[in-house]
Parts: sequence; C-alpha cells; structure tokens
Amino acid sequence: MSSVSSLPVESLNVSLGERSYPIHVGAGLLTSREHLLPYLAGRQVMIVTNEVIAPHYLHALKETLAGALDAPKEETLTGAELEIREVILPDGEATKTLSSVERIWDALLAAGFNRRCTLIALGGGVIGDMTGYAAASYQRGVAFIQIPTTLLAQVDSSVGGKTGVNHPRGKNMIGAFWQPRAVLVDTDTLTTLPPRELSAGLAEVIKYGLIWDLEFLAWLEANLGALRGIEEGAIRYAIRRSCEIKAEVVAEDETEQGVRALLNLGHTFGHAIEAHQGYGNWLHGEAVSAGMMMAARLSAQRGWLNEADVERVAAILCAADLPVTAPASMQAEDFLSRMRLDKKNVDSRLRLILLETLGRACIRDDTDPEQLERLLTDFPRT
Repeated sequence: MSSVSSLPVESLNVSLGERSYPIHVGAGLLTSREHLLPYLAGRQVMIVTNEVIAPHYLHALKETLAGALDAPKEETLTGAELEIREVILPDGEATKTLSSVERIWDALLAAGFNRRCTLIALGGGVIGDMTGYAAASYQRGVAFIQIPTTLLAQVDSSVGGKTGVNHPRGKNMIGAFWQPRAVLVDTDTLTTLPPRELSAGLAEVIKYGLIWDLEFLAWLEANLGALRGIEEGAIRYAIRRSCEIKAEVVAEDETEQGVRALLNLGHTFGHAIEAHQGYGNWLHGEAVSAGMMMAARLSAQRGWLNEADVERVAAILCAADLPVTAPASMQAEDFLSRMRLDKKNVDSRLRLILLETLGRACIRDDTDPEQLERLLTDFPRT
C-alpha cells in the first residue's frame, strides 16, 4: 500500500518531559520499520482496529512488524520473535463503549500479555480513544502507539493523550489522560477515506485557524479544493500545521486546566448534538462544525465578531461541505440539558469557548443564560 513520495517524512515533537513523543507525517509510514520499531516497549504487540480498516491496512502493518525478524540487529528490541495479536472491533461511534474496551482487555489477558506489551491503535478517533484507554488501564498502564487513518484523528484525537469512551448521557465522559509513545500519520491512508469523513476532519483543521492562527485560516480558505482532493502537498501542510498547534497547546497544558480548553471550540454544542442524535448519526466533525457556527454567532452577539466575520466562518465551513445549522429535532432545552454535563464546566458554571476575533479564542463562563437560550432557540435548523 506504500506510495512513492517526493516529500520526505516530517517529524515534530510533543514536549512533555519524560512523556514526550514524536509525530511523524508522511506517505508510506505504515510500512516503515524505522518509524515504528523503536517505539515498541517489548516483544508483545496487540493491534486494535475495526472491521472497515482491517481489510485495507492490517496485513501491511503485520508484515511491517514481522519484518523486525529480518531487520538489522540494532533495529530490533531483542533477538526474540515478536508476538503479534489483533482485536478487530465493529466500526462506528456507537461502539465507543466500555464493553468494546473490555474486549481489548480480554484479548490481552487471554494472550498473557505483560506490562511490557504495546498496543497499536490502527484506525480513526474511536479506535484511538478506546485503545489508549485500554492501554492506560491495563495493568495500570502499558505502552501504545497511534496510527490514525482518518484526517480527524491525524490532526486532533491521536495527539495529546485524551483517551476514553462515551456514556449515554455525554460524550467522552469516561477516560484518562495517557500519552502514546509515537504518532505515525501515514497520508496514504486518506486515499480510502469517504468524502464525508474527510470533510469531518476538515472541521478540526479549520478550528485551528479560528482559535489560533489567522494566516492558517486564510491559507485554508485558498486551498480547500486541494485539501478535498487530497493533494499531497496541501494535505501534508494542513496536517503538520494542525499538529504543531495542538502540540504547542498540549505542552503548555497537558490535562486541560487552562489554555487546552481552547481546542474545544464548538465542542460543547457539538457534543450535545452527538449525544442527542445518537452517536454516529452525526459525525463528530459535523457536530463540531455546527457548534463552531453557534459559537461564532454567540461571539457576534457579545460584540466581538462582526457580521462579515460570521459569514466568513459560515463560508469556509460550507466550502468544506460541513453543516452550519442544527438538527431540526433539537430544542433549546435539549442543548442545555446536555451542555450542563460538559467536562469544562466548573462549579456548575457553563464554560464556553468563544472567539474574541478570528484567530483568537477565549474561555468564558459569564454567558448570560437568557442570551444563550435565545441563541439556541433562534439558531437555524434543518
């Protein structure tokens, strides 16, 4: 499945002291021993993937790991053969539950895997989050590696150490912070990504421009066609810049006590949509897109954005084929009841990520309840 690319592999670092790790971005990384083998903790390897991804990439990854036997001695961890096992889970956000994680634990225990095992998450954000949580909790913490295969996972969920599962009352309410040993972003995997999933990933890319980097936002506006066409140079730059921003934020605030919350622009609204509609009916990026539109409109009502700014947000989201309206079935109280459970809330005060200007976000817990309810009542629905 590897491709011949004229672009070299690019690497950046998430700086967290002894928990620091690299993010490697390039074509063909799934079959690159040099970018995978150094991060194995021992000879036991459990690959976690799903029924959609496995037919495309599982065999290639297993061959890469098996190739350790033929590698130069300095590349291998020991002279012993790697013990490679796999867990193939169902696909979809609805499977992001403790019962799915229990299947991973069961497989680890059945195989007799010890504390020097390594879990490899091969898939999108759902697989990455569940694998990370299984790794964080198995024998009180074992190594894991992220190999994200969706754009959303490559630019967001695979970086930063957030792991966990959903609860019927709220998204990602059960979990832990547990950093991977490495993130391998193989851009070749995007060639099998459905257009809807690609658009969902672009929502998180656009988010970085809105909260952190106005120049990046302008670049995205000019290059959305190339990104939707998965042109290598454009997609590589978008991934790298997104990861750079997230790595910078995570290094400053690993456990989301402050600035890291800015990465949740649109998420409080979006998580409410996902939970209310049923996980998987709205993709995460789609729900975040509608949520970012809500945040932009509320920011304008507070006097920070003008109407041209709001229209600019709507235009780039629409150009990425993302929703800018809320579900017709959701009333204001449906939003509010879900939003009250948001993890960012402190002492029962609703904290929202809003935009002071395009390119600069803020955390606010002083939104007037009547103004918020009015926004949720009047916001367009389809």
